[in-house]
Amino acid sequence: MRLSALALALAAACAQAQQTPTVVITGNPLGRSNLAQPASVLSGDGLVLRRGSTLGETLDGLPGVGSTYFGPNASRPVIRGLDGDRVRLLDNGGVSSDASNLSFDHAVGTDPLVAERLEVLRGPAALLYGGNATGGVVNSIDNRIPRAAPASALGGRAELRLGGAASERGGGLVLDGGVGALAWHADAYGRNTDDLRVPRHVPVAEGEALAPAERVRNSASRSHGGALGASWVGSQGYLGLSVDTLRNRYGVTSEEEVTIRMERDRVTLAGELRGLGGFIRQGTLRASHTDYQHIEFEGSEVGTTFKSKGDEVRAEFRHAPLGGLEGVFGVQVERLDFSALGAEAFVPSTRTRSQALFVLEQFQAGPVALTAGARIERVRVASLGDAPDTEEARFGSASERRFTPKNASLAASLPLASGWQLHASAGHTERAPAYYELYANGLHIATAAYERGDPTLPTERSRHLEAGLAWKQDAHVFSVNLFQTRFSRYIALDATGRSIDIGEEEEATPEGTARALVARIAGAASGSVPEYAFSAVGARLRGLEIDGRLRLVDRPWRLDLVGGIDLVRGDNLSTGEPLPRLAPLRLRAGLEAALGHLRAGISVRHAARQGRVPAVDRPTASSTQLDLSAGGPLAVLAQGAYWYVKLNNVTDELAYNAGTIETLRGLVPQPGRALAAGVQMRF
Repeated sequence: MRLSALALALAAACAQAQQTPTVVITGNPLGRSNLAQPASVLSGDGLVLRRGSTLGETLDGLPGVGSTYFGPNASRPVIRGLDGDRVRLLDNGGVSSDASNLSFDHAVGTDPLVAERLEVLRGPAALLYGGNATGGVVNSIDNRIPRAAPASALGGRAELRLGGAASERGGGLVLDGGVGALAWHADAYGRNTDDLRVPRHVPVAEGEALAPAERVRNSASRSHGGALGASWVGSQGYLGLSVDTLRNRYGVTSEEEVTIRMERDRVTLAGELRGLGGFIRQGTLRASHTDYQHIEFEGSEVGTTFKSKGDEVRAEFRHAPLGGLEGVFGVQVERLDFSALGAEAFVPSTRTRSQALFVLEQFQAGPVALTAGARIERVRVASLGDAPDTEEARFGSASERRFTPKNASLAASLPLASGWQLHASAGHTERAPAYYELYANGLHIATAAYERGDPTLPTERSRHLEAGLAWKQDAHVFSVNLFQTRFSRYIALDATGRSIDIGEEEEATPEGTARALVARIAGAASGSVPEYAFSAVGARLRGLEIDGRLRLVDRPWRLDLVGGIDLVRGDNLSTGEPLPRLAPLRLRAGLEAALGHLRAGISVRHAARQGRVPAVDRPTASSTQLDLSAGGPLAVLAQGAYWYVKLNNVTDELAYNAGTIETLRGLVPQPGRALAAGVQMRF
């Protein structure tokens, strides 16, 4: 408790925030820094030190951000208690197509190893990115389509990473160059890891304790990828094309014999034209096509193959000032064709089509900056039903649902005296149900349950209120945000109280193997599993985020006190139970020292006990972890070289993530004490 008390004292003194005001590209097409949208940015040395093997691991611990953590290979960001189709994942502002929203064991199709910048918007960003951004947006930004004139010489960076709890051996190379107006980009990266090392613990599976272990079984991985891109860059804009690929093979920690092979290929076209006369002053265009395939192997047998083809076209236009009004409007078109074939095909083949119009305007009324906007979508979600030759009819005949989600918001910010600023926002958000929420009907190995969709579901609907106060004076920064999101219709996956007989088929077939596997995970010796169903319920989430930095010493060396507090509380208003998988109260505090380019830091992370769980879940114990880090120039190697070393979880504290599904949490503790080091060369 001494460490947690220290964390509380430091965090209360000055909670952590961004170091310097930065214009957040995501959600800010006007290029202003005073839009009232709580955001976090990782770039430069800060991103190098935080970078993990997954997007969720990299962002976990930022204000209001957690992760689903299905082991070290599949971890999707959770923002303010919302995950899945309520958090929009973007690549350079465009849709990142994969199957990570369908299941907790599906990895995100974005590797943070070559990202130059990660931006996180907390709270609804639905005006620009649709109802799938009810919780927030994560945007991974790189230079695969160059947007600036090429440098006179070859530039880029190379990075080597070793160690950590998974004994990572990884690295990446990024090259940028050009001739005349032609700029080009190339990158390649790869990573191999072993089974994750964790504090000695007693794994729990099927409701029973296993032999003590110091590794997370079947958690090793191998991944690699790369990209080529080129742009014509002029004084008024650019036009470019890129192709990129990702290959990832990893184990599924819920069962020793299951591995996943994921492949994603994408082609992207992007351009911008500035300095136009007339009503339209600037226009941007982005279009992409993604082929995604995800094969699950049960031993050497192919169990299930997930495939999707996604297309997106997005155009934004900035108009000339109209009095004191400045803003953008645009159109976005998306299409997704999804199929699942094999033992875990608990959803039918589907087609999703959406078209949207949006507008975002800003007006300066004296000292008050007002931001308002609206978005309207047309969404069609179609099930192709059972295949003509199916042996087990579950999905019925082909059918289609149509939705018209509407979103609107109003935000204001007011500068106060002595560097203080007040901001507030209110919004209405609607989201069309996802294909699996409508049409699921089958065994889901990752959740060890039989999941049923509801083809009559309405649009998900919520209202959002937020107020915040921020202060900056020289190197000192402080902010506090209070928020509430109330859903009149929240699409929840809840236990029905019934059990489904999954039969006693022989394991000689993939279907029989899958049924037996689910029964083992669920501890269902009788051959039955619990039934879960999607339904629209009332729900409410409320939370607090405090965030700050205090400069204690400034010359000749710098010493900063940093820290933060975040808390989200969620309730299912229809049942009176807490919402599942919410992070507990979290405290973080530390000291960061710098002398020139040399840096060192010590930080404490404390997660309180999460006892507010629904009846089908179990509490998660509290934990306190201590981390050390250091880094600086390595001129002996090369000009622009930077070294870093991290020692995480110094006390080897046993900790669990409350965001992990209950059926897996006892198998996947968070990483134990581990030393990691790396070198990055920039040229």
